[in-house]
Amino acid sequence: MQNKALVVGVSGITGSNLAQRLLDQEWTVYGLARNPATELTGSIPIAADLLRMDSLKAALSDVSPTHVFITSWMRNETEAENIRINSLMVRNLLNAVRSTRTVQHVALVTGLKHYLGPFEAYAKAGTLPITPVREEHPRLAIENFYYAQEDEVYAAAERDGFSWSVHRPHTVIGKAVGNMMNMGTTLAVYASICKETGRPFQFPGSDAQWNGLSDVTDARVLAQHMIWAATTEATRNQAFNVANGDVFRWNWLWQQLADWFGLEARGFDGMIHPLQAAIGSDATLWRAIAVSHKLKEPTLERLASAWHTDLDLGRPLEVMTDMSKSRKLGFTVYQDTRDSFVDLFVRLRQERLIP
Repeated sequence: MQNKALVVGVSGITGSNLAQRLLDQEWTVYGLARNPATELTGSIPIAADLLRMDSLKAALSDVSPTHVFITSWMRNETEAENIRINSLMVRNLLNAVRSTRTVQHVALVTGLKHYLGPFEAYAKAGTLPITPVREEHPRLAIENFYYAQEDEVYAAAERDGFSWSVHRPHTVIGKAVGNMMNMGTTLAVYASICKETGRPFQFPGSDAQWNGLSDVTDARVLAQHMIWAATTEATRNQAFNVANGDVFRWNWLWQQLADWFGLEARGFDGMIHPLQAAIGSDATLWRAIAVSHKLKEPTLERLASAWHTDLDLGRPLEVMTDMSKSRKLGFTVYQDTRDSFVDLFVRLRQERLIP
C-alpha cells in the first residue's frame, strides 16, 4: 500500500517542513489546516476545523491515510481551557479517520513543556527537571495539555489498533508565517528592527540562558525524525526527544547572529530585557519597514512571537535534551545550530520576509 500522510497543521513550522519532506520521498500528502498552505506543490490541501466534527467528516470523507501526523495546537487563556480544547481537537480528528480503517501510525508533536510545565507554571520552582531531560522523566504533578493530547492518542491507539509515536522537540527553528511559537523568525525581525533603527541588539534573556548550555530543533530534523519513527518497527509506541544533536551557549550564538546582520551584540547585563517590551509596540514601525523594503508580510504579529521567545530565553536554568534513545535505535541525523539560524535568515531574506 502506498504511504498516504495526513499532516495536521500543515501551515505551521513543523507541518510545512514535514509535508515537504514527505513529498520529496514520494508520499501522497494531504495537508489539513483551517487555511491550508498553498505553497507546497504536490500536496492536497484540506480545509477543516478540528473543533467541529461535521467539518472534519466532510473534509476527510474521501481521505484514507495510512499515517497521521499531528502538529497542530491552539493556545487559550487558561491551562484548563488548553486541555479541553487541544484534547478535543485530537479526539475529533482520530474519531473522524477511524471509519477508514487504514491508519497504521499516528505521530504527535508536543515539546519540552512536557518536562518544564505548561504556560501558567513554565519553568517555575517545583517543576524544574534535572537536565538534560530524558524521556523517562515522570509527568509533572500539574495539569498540562500535552499530557491530555498524549492520552487521547493512547486511547485511540488501544481502541483502533494503530501504533503511535510522540515527538518532543526543543524550540523549533524554521520558516513559517503566522506561527505562534517562532524563535528564529522572531530574532530575525528583532535584528532587522535594530538594524533599521540603530537600537542595540540586546540579549533579552536570563543569566542561566546566557551562560548555560542549550539546544534547539531544526524543523528539517524534526521532519526526518517523525518519518523515521513512523516507518521503523523498533520505535513503535514510544516517546522521543528530538534536537539538532549539538549544544551551544547563547553567549556564543548571540554574537554569531549579530555578525550575520552586521550588528554589535550586547550580552546579558544583569537584567532581563523582554522582547515583548522591546518590539511589542513596533507594529506600525514594522509596517513602514515592510513598505520601504517591499516585504511580503507587513504584520509584525504574523512573523514575531516575542512572548514565546521570552519564555524560552528567560528560563532560570540551562535546558538541553538527551537523545540517547533515538541514537540507540538508529536515528543519526545531525544539524549544526548556527547553520539552522543562518539557513533560516537566508530564506527569510530571499522570500522578502525580512530586509
